[in-house]
Amino acid sequence: MRYVTRKRVKVDRVACPWLISRFVDSEAEFLFVEPGEVMAVAEREGATPFDVPGVELGHHGAECSFDAVIKKYAIVAPGLMHLAAIVRGADTDAYHLAAEAAGLQAIAEGFRDRGVDDHELLRLEFPLYDALYAYCRAKAAE
Repeated sequence: MRYVTRKRVKVDRVACPWLISRFVDSEAEFLFVEPGEVMAVAEREGATPFDVPGVELGHHGAECSFDAVIKKYAIVAPGLMHLAAIVRGADTDAYHLAAEAAGLQAIAEGFRDRGVDDHELLRLEFPLYDALYAYCRAKAAE
C-alpha cells in the first residue's frame, strides 16, 4: 500500500509510518509532498492520505493521526495505548497526557533539524519508536 502526507515530517508523520510498517503493512511505501499536493498525489498514485485536514487518517478532536491509524486498522497490542498517549501529547503539545511526551517532541525537533530528507528521517527514527514501544510494552506488563 502507498500512503502520502506533507513533507518535513515530525512526530505524527513519523509515528504513523512506523505504526503502519510494524502493524499493518511491512512493505508500505510513504510519499512526502508539498502540503497543497497531498490530495492530488493521493488520487494519482492511489495512495492513502494521512495527517492532513479532512482525511480519515488525520486529527479528529483531541486525537492525532496515530490514533486514527490504530482505529482504522483495529490494532490491539500491549503498551500501544500508552505509546499513543505519548505521540498524541507530543504532536498536539498536550504534554500532560504522558510524562514522556515533551521528550519525544524535543527528540523529533532534533531529528528534523538535522536537515536530512523525510525517508532518511524515518530510517533514523524507527529504532527510536521501536525502543519507545518496547518501553511501553514493559510498562504495560508491570
